[in-house]
Amino acid sequence: MSAPIDETKLHAFVGKMLGDLGGAMSVPTVRLGARLGLFDALAQAPATAAELARRAGGLHERYVREWALAQAANGYVDYDPATEQFSLSPEQAMVFHDPDSPVYLIAAFEMVAAMIEAEPKVEECFRHGTGVRWGDHAGCLFCATGAFFRPGYLNNIVQTWIPALDGVEARLREGAKVADVGCGVGFSTLLMAQAYPQSRFTGYDFHEPSIEEARRHAQAHGLGDRVRFEVSTAKDVAGRDFDLVTMYDCLHDMGDPRGCAAHMRRILAPGGSWMIIEPVAGDRPEENLNPVGRLYYNASTMICVPTSLDQEVGEALGAQAGEARLSQIVREGGFENVRRAAEGPFNMVLEAR
Repeated sequence: MSAPIDETKLHAFVGKMLGDLGGAMSVPTVRLGARLGLFDALAQAPATAAELARRAGGLHERYVREWALAQAANGYVDYDPATEQFSLSPEQAMVFHDPDSPVYLIAAFEMVAAMIEAEPKVEECFRHGTGVRWGDHAGCLFCATGAFFRPGYLNNIVQTWIPALDGVEARLREGAKVADVGCGVGFSTLLMAQAYPQSRFTGYDFHEPSIEEARRHAQAHGLGDRVRFEVSTAKDVAGRDFDLVTMYDCLHDMGDPRGCAAHMRRILAPGGSWMIIEPVAGDRPEENLNPVGRLYYNASTMICVPTSLDQEVGEALGAQAGEARLSQIVREGGFENVRRAAEGPFNMVLEAR
């Protein structure tokens, strides 16, 4: 016999589901608003739908009005019924307009769209225990991933994460040799290179289209003389004697993180450091049943675990591996000292020496 229904709990749960479904349905409208410049246009000043349509380059007013009302219902823009004007508050602008804000989240909506597009491929992985090669998921997932992490890197790498390491910042200012392993499209590598002009940087990633994009970024920023980008898996990095190895949000994606850790130990110079940026997570699953863990577990199901299972070993740590498990893997690679050097709302910084 089934348990009796608690009407109060049912209504609360349905209310939660309405909120979740509304958020899911906002994904395409937010993406449209970003591509059509509607958030940027609204950030200039409050506007009616007609004014916003003109300001955004002559869009169709009826579509713009429905879009704006959808965003008002989302709580993503404000609406004044007396003037029929829509506006973007400073806080909303940080999320939807300012690409250098630490909470700029437009790229997260692109990642969600890519996850939905890749659903049939991941479904087959559930049936057969296989994986999905990075870059084969859907659309330009690697572009969206790079854009998603960029604001966090822009606001933390130089300001917080590197200064938290033991003596590393001073070495970078004097001139150090750095490997950025799993660099993706190169945002992390270039941010470090801009901050520490005396040092030399090489970014490595196994995804050739990402490396091609990183090289274009380097040339555009005039950093081609001090920054190189090479196609390589983590375990095949050919360089040696690095003063610093960095790894941003990618160790958990690797098929063989233990083999990777052992190779990082080999390529470091004596006294060198390995900085590992990973999604913040507790060591027990129940510690991660929160809004941040919710994002990471869902993304991990659709992206991180399939990516790892496509590679050799296929350990599939997932995006919520936790400090204890990650530290154990790093120590097994030959590092004597591993510590949490810093943390934020989305990431933790491990330093291995």
